[in-house]
Amino acid sequence: MAENVLSTHDKALRINIDAARYGTFAEIGAGQEVARWFFHVGGAAGSVAKTMSAYDMAVSDAIYGAAQRYVSRQRLQSMLDHEWSLLLERLDAGRGDSTKFFVFADTVATRSWTRHDEGHGWLGIRFQAEPRGRASEIIVHARMWDDENARQQEALGILGVNLISAAFYDNAKPDVLIGSLMDGLTRDRMEVDMIRLSGPLFSGVDNRLMSLQLVEQRLTNAALFAPDGEVVEPAELLHGRSVLIERGSFRPVTKLTLAMLELPLARMKAELAPGAAEPVVLLEMTLRNLMTLGERVEHEDFLARMDTLRALGMTVMVSNYSRFHNVTTYLRRYTAERIGMVLGVPTLSQILEERHYQDLDGGILEALGRLLGGPVRLYVHPWRSRETGEMVTAESFKVPGRLTHLYAYMLENGYVEQIPVHREAGEDLMPREVLALLQAGDPAWEALVPAQAARVIKERKLFGLGGRRPSR
Repeated sequence: MAENVLSTHDKALRINIDAARYGTFAEIGAGQEVARWFFHVGGAAGSVAKTMSAYDMAVSDAIYGAAQRYVSRQRLQSMLDHEWSLLLERLDAGRGDSTKFFVFADTVATRSWTRHDEGHGWLGIRFQAEPRGRASEIIVHARMWDDENARQQEALGILGVNLISAAFYDNAKPDVLIGSLMDGLTRDRMEVDMIRLSGPLFSGVDNRLMSLQLVEQRLTNAALFAPDGEVVEPAELLHGRSVLIERGSFRPVTKLTLAMLELPLARMKAELAPGAAEPVVLLEMTLRNLMTLGERVEHEDFLARMDTLRALGMTVMVSNYSRFHNVTTYLRRYTAERIGMVLGVPTLSQILEERHYQDLDGGILEALGRLLGGPVRLYVHPWRSRETGEMVTAESFKVPGRLTHLYAYMLENGYVEQIPVHREAGEDLMPREVLALLQAGDPAWEALVPAQAARVIKERKLFGLGGRRPSR
């Protein structure tokens, strides 16, 4: 933490003595840990109109309406809506000319005597930038990793103060706002895996970039984007569902990318239990995939990829995982169902390189144990060597001699499955080869890219089409 960053104490005190700020704190599930800071530092009469905590479910339902889940975005939104309406109804006439009102709310599940799952919660703030101005809003989802309930409550309190302070004083710089959420915290205590900014203060903000910032600034290891482009909390999408994932650069997405998914998806659907939800299909990009110039993530290029994938109705995952076994570990937080990974022979070769796992006590055996933990299958697409013209399949793939028996075990027990080759002319070109055609202005690229994505690329001149500078 930088030396000039305010402590939690100083942030809360700064808000208390800001005469223009006045609002409500509504907290469910982990005590009133955020409000406690404002009373603890002194001067709370200057900022606190009301605090409340509706712990009992029947009481909570009576105030905010019935909910299927009490720790959810829907419950948080109903809390913000209800408390905001009451605040303005009771106080706006008397002090609205000089007051910038706010409502902070959270709904949280921490560890307890009866609950030993990981702690997590939804936090949000609705606030005015000027008296009687239209309200803006920030919503975040966080996971708490401390083993003790008291430590999780403490971390929640710090995060809540950071969120309120960031909303008031860092709203003009969303990247600074995001980074400040972890002031006084470390990743072994807290993870923020979803954020959404809305309202007049954030009218020019693209929430896809804000969630990308969560990954870039290491507040989380992955962010998910629904087919409509909206940011989504991982459990909302993945809980209890099988997952089919394909990693790539998608610059641009090609027909081969989609073709590689067809057979694995059909097989996973055939294996579903009666009444089970359809598998979630994820296209994953790593931060390394997004670094097109040196070590810097190009945000416009990221949005170009997102726009083309959105045109295809795809769900996207952005992560900082370089190794596949970390992806499995991440997905296992949310589902115990089958995970399928679609990849080509070159990627399979990389997975089986022992040098990648020298930091693990168990080396490649430990890595493969994590990768294949639970029902996991690698769906391997054939690859034609550019040097020899040979078509290499999962079954003909040559592994290092010392791994021969290990790989044979993976094949024989269904951890690796071969996908038949996709034979349409030109569709075995790698994305970088398609990109070269696109940037050279060669019209052949259009036949290699799904029509919906090609239309977006042409309309917006994405990826340097025909040598032009990418734009939006």
